[in-house]
Formats: sequence, C-alpha cells, structure tokens
Amino acid sequence: MCGIAGFIDVSLTGSAQHEMLDGMLEKIGHRGPDSRGTWYNSELALGHNRLSIIDLSADGNQPMHYQDLTIIFNGEIYNYLEIRKELELKGFSFRSHSDTEVILAAYKCWGNDCVNRFLGMWAFALWDNSKKELFCSRDRFGIKPFYYVFESGKFYFGSEYKALKSAPVFKSNLNYNQIARGLQLGWIGYQNETYYDCIQQLPAACNLIFKNGTITISEYWSLSVSPDTYSDTEIRRKRFKELLSDVVKIHMRSDVEIAVCLSGGIDSSSLTALIAEQFPENRFHSFSIYYDGKKEVDERPFMKAVIEKYPQVDPNYYMPDESAIQDIFNDVVYKSDVPITGSSPISHYYLVKRIREAGIKVVLDGQGADEYLAGYIPAYYRRMADLMGSGKFHQLNLMMKTLKREQEFGMSKSVQALGKGLLSTFMSEHQLYKTEYSKYYPFVVQKNLLAETPFQLKEFGTNKLDNYLYHSLFTTSLPTILHYVDRMTMASSVESRVPFLDHRLIEFAFSIPTNEKLNGTQTKSILRETLKNQLPKSVYDRRDKKGFVTPGEDKWLRGHLSWLIDKDFRKMDFLDQHIVQQVIQDYKKGNNRNSRLVWRLALLNYWLNQ
Repeated sequence: MCGIAGFIDVSLTGSAQHEMLDGMLEKIGHRGPDSRGTWYNSELALGHNRLSIIDLSADGNQPMHYQDLTIIFNGEIYNYLEIRKELELKGFSFRSHSDTEVILAAYKCWGNDCVNRFLGMWAFALWDNSKKELFCSRDRFGIKPFYYVFESGKFYFGSEYKALKSAPVFKSNLNYNQIARGLQLGWIGYQNETYYDCIQQLPAACNLIFKNGTITISEYWSLSVSPDTYSDTEIRRKRFKELLSDVVKIHMRSDVEIAVCLSGGIDSSSLTALIAEQFPENRFHSFSIYYDGKKEVDERPFMKAVIEKYPQVDPNYYMPDESAIQDIFNDVVYKSDVPITGSSPISHYYLVKRIREAGIKVVLDGQGADEYLAGYIPAYYRRMADLMGSGKFHQLNLMMKTLKREQEFGMSKSVQALGKGLLSTFMSEHQLYKTEYSKYYPFVVQKNLLAETPFQLKEFGTNKLDNYLYHSLFTTSLPTILHYVDRMTMASSVESRVPFLDHRLIEFAFSIPTNEKLNGTQTKSILRETLKNQLPKSVYDRRDKKGFVTPGEDKWLRGHLSWLIDKDFRKMDFLDQHIVQQVIQDYKKGNNRNSRLVWRLALLNYWLNQ
C-alpha cells in the first residue's frame, strides 16, 4: 500500500521537474513512510511513497523497472504467486518476491489485458518505453484511488487531491454539482467527478492510456447477471464458502502481521471466524471501537462472543472521548481530501491510529458485503416492490409480520415501510434517488448553478433488488465508504484489505436467486447460513443493522465541535443563505431532523476555509 504521483509536462525540465515531483510526494508522504523513489524520462516524472507489505527488501522499492517498463503501483495483487508461477513456466524470470514485479511481467506477457487476471486492489501507472505510452489502471471497484488533471496535453496524477494542488494545471474552481450531491446525498464523488472542476478520478474498472498528448479511457470489466447454474441452495452455499475461504486465504498473504477490525456485525465476525478456522495455530489481533454513553451504540457483547468462540484472537477495545475527537479533528479533515459527509470517518481515523501505534500495518475490514448481499434497510423496500410487482402478497404479508417482530416495527413504521415499498414499485431507482436528492433535506445549493439532476442511475438486472444492490456497489454507497476507508487508514500508514470485494464473490452473488441474499427479512442470508456453525449464535441471530454508528451529528456538534456551527457561513455564496440559517437555527434549538445536513454544511464550510 503506497502513494503514487507523477506527470507528463514538456514545460517542466531539470530542477523544476524535480521540485514539482518532490512536492507532490511530500503531500502524500503519510501513505508510504518506508521508502521514497523517483524516476525521470524526458518530460515524464514518476514518484512513489512505499508502505512495505510484501518483499520488505529494497528489491521491492519503486519506481520499479522490468526491461523497457517502469511502474509505480499502489495496492495488492493477492493472486500474484499463481500468476508468477504461470509466467515462470512461460520463461519469465524475477529478481524480487514482490507483486509489483509480477504486474510488470504480466503486462509484458499479456499487454493491457493483464488486469483481467488480477485479484486485488490497485491503482498504477506503467510506462512502456517501446510504445512511448503511459498505461494506467484502477481496480474493479475503485478500492484504490487515482486522480488526475489533464489540460493542453499536460497530464498530472496522484493518489490524493492534495498531490495535485501544486500542479500548474490545477485550478480551484469548485464543482457545484458535486457539492450538491455531497450535501443532499452524502456522496463524495460521482463517476469521474470530484469536488473540483479540474480534478477527475479514473472510474473503477477502467484503464487510461496517455500517448502523444492525448488520453484514452476504456472499461475492462463490468458486472453482468449470469444465469444460476447451481441446482439447489446447499450447493450454492458450498460454492460461496469455497469462494470466500479462498478469498480470505489469499488476503492473508503478507510479510508483516495482519489484524482484523471487528465490529460485532456479521461481516467482520465472518472474516474473524474464517481467519481463525484457516490459520488455527496463529494468534492475531482484533481492534474495535465503541461508545457506551446514554443512547450510544455499544456492540461489545457481540464482539466478545466472537472472541470467546475463537480464543486465538487478542482483542483490543477503544472508546474515544470528545477531547480526543477534538485533538484529531483537523488532521482528519486534511487527510480526508473532501468535506466529511458523516461523523464515522473520525471514529475510524481514531481506531486506525491506535492500530498503527500497536505496530500493525495491515488490517482486514468487512466493507462491501452489505452492498451486494442486501445488508441495508432500503433493501427491504425493493424486495417488497418485487413481491408486489409479481403479485406475491402472501410472502409480503409474512415479511411485514416478521419485520414487526424482529425490527420492532409498530403501526407507524409498518405503514412507512409499505409506503416506501409502493414507491419502489412504481418508481425507478433513479427516480427514487432523484426524489431523495431534492426532497429529503431542505435544498440549500442555488439551483441555477446546477445541472437539473447531476447523476443518472441506469437500470440493471431483472428486478428492483438487484438494481438497488448494483447501484449500492457502484454509485450510491460503496464509493463514498471506500474513499474514507482509504484516507483514514493511509493517514496512519495502515493498509486496509476488503475481502468481500472480490469480483468472483460479487459475480456469484448476482447469479443466485434474490432470496439467497434477502430471505424474508434475513439480510445477507447466504453468508449467515454458510457460516452458521462458525458464528456465535448471538451474531448469527442479529437482525439489527447498526453500521458504523458514531455520536457526531447529534452529540459532538453540540459539544466539543459546537464551534463549527458558530462560524460564518456567508462565504459559501453558492448556497441559499436564508435556508442555511433556518436549518442551523432549528438545530441549535434542539431539532435533530436535519442534523446530518447541518453536519455536512459545517464540514463543507470548514473544509473550504482550510
């Protein structure tokens, strides 16, 4: 895990070229404190900050050369050993034990198609001297970031916004469409867009080629719905267990110690159980955060149930107080690169900082499973829509009865849930999010600055649930989560690995019947049932969905961070100031209806002033 930066700019030569690259690397030095390397070839400059995980020797340093190829790479190719063995049989030789060199040899063998063979997370730039072109690629789900500015034949790129802000092609004009998406929906990007007009992100599952002053972007992978080839539920569960076990096994490849972030939910508990099962002789650490104040979420009973079942896990629990949050606040905002649209990244930063202090450089995280195995509450409404649309009212009735019992849905919540199910029946996913964008919170951005609807959600699959899950993966939920996971872990020079985001698992999940994902009200059904014997009963039986709940919006913003809402908001002249002041005053009077919007306004204001 590392930080990359570079550029192609004919106007920069000699010391100016070196100073520019050194400055870009310094801005993202936290991403790779173990080694720094640079390489220049005429107008091309490539730089790398290394966090050493595989092959800790100097042989693994970058930029790395292989014949007429040079690469800078951020990420991990988990199946590098299998690819290396295949390449050796073809006559390729290696001087290091790194996955980076495997990428170079794979490109030499298969060209741009090499990325289709990779299992992992990556963002890299590879210079092919024979073709005089720069080949860049980003992993299938955008786990690792790749930003760039392209103007008048000049191409600058890096792992974070901040690496690009000193570039001569950077302009600080804001992207108001993205500001509106961030405030109204909490998204931190959309497709190739960022908070700045000039900075773009390479979309997930895409390659970029720079040659002769132009760039070409192409998609190398896309998710499709494959036919279900498994004859019954037990065979599907067996196949899912095989895939997940293999994924966890290769994610444990490392030359440094690996720990797990344990929340007490199904996903992180499953990873912990599989690690313990596959590596029974190995002790490993778990790291958890909790809040035990009034009305706070304390999931330690579930965490401890996992620890009791697997005694080779050494648990570590942390509870930050408000003064600790205040102490880290400025650095969290700086390292985030974007306005923080929710308070959970602050808790995540705090936890990862403790992890690094414990000497850990790699953690496994459970992100991603909710998005394609129907772990979020809105999945219920899409499932209701599918049942209504197909006339399966008996199943719908059973689902509502179970929700009343398990989720404690009273009459009001039941009516509300049915209403959302009806909306999902008659509205497309795009229309649902368009309504949320314009109606859920008071609309604060001046509409004359915006596109009418600054996003488009295409139709995917054959049912409402799969369409919702698809966009959770690629548009509405996961891209924002992955952004914060990357920034909060790399802020402390820690690599986060997300095993559930293996494309083989996700392709499999979209090939099976929807009731294998959401069975009645049982979310992530195939994961629960597959690992039923490995999970503590209390974790298996959980039906509540907490997420990474933090008390920021309702508590911190009225406590140690209250100064954020006392600042002058008038400099944000692209907002309707009358609505902004009304929302903030209502919040100060104790109304929490728009607390998430107040948080986003306060953090946007602070970010702009920094």
